[in-house]
Amino acid sequence: MNITHASFVTLPVTDQDRAKAFYTGVLGFEVTADREMPPGRWLQVAPEGAQTVFTLSGPGMGGFTPGSAQGIMLVTTDVDADCAKLAAAGVTVDGPNDLPWGRMAAFRDPDGNGLMLLTEKEGV
Repeated sequence: MNITHASFVTLPVTDQDRAKAFYTGVLGFEVTADREMPPGRWLQVAPEGAQTVFTLSGPGMGGFTPGSAQGIMLVTTDVDADCAKLAAAGVTVDGPNDLPWGRMAAFRDPDGNGLMLLTEKEGV
C-alpha cells in the first residue's frame, strides 16, 4: 500500500453558503475550491496548510444526508480558547474534558455534523 493521506472528507450540508460561512467565519478555515460543476457546486474548505480538505456537499452532490458525518476530529493547540470562541459565536460545546489522550470537546455544525476538538497530551 502506498497511501499517503486522505484527499477530502465529505460533510453533507443543506445550504452550502451557510456552511461556508460557519467553516470560514467561525472555524477560520480557508476556501480551497468553489466552482460550479455537474451536478452541482464543488465547495471545499480546510484549515490553513492542511493536506485533507472538507467538501461541503450540498443537494444534488451524491446521496449524502446532511448531519450524517460524525466523529470528525480536529486537532488544536488550545482547545479551551477554541471552545470559548465557539461559544461566543453561539455554538453549543460539550466540554472540554480531560481524557487520557488529551483535552477534548465536541460540537456540531449548523447541519448537525459532529466535530470534535482535541489538544493532544504530550507523550501519548
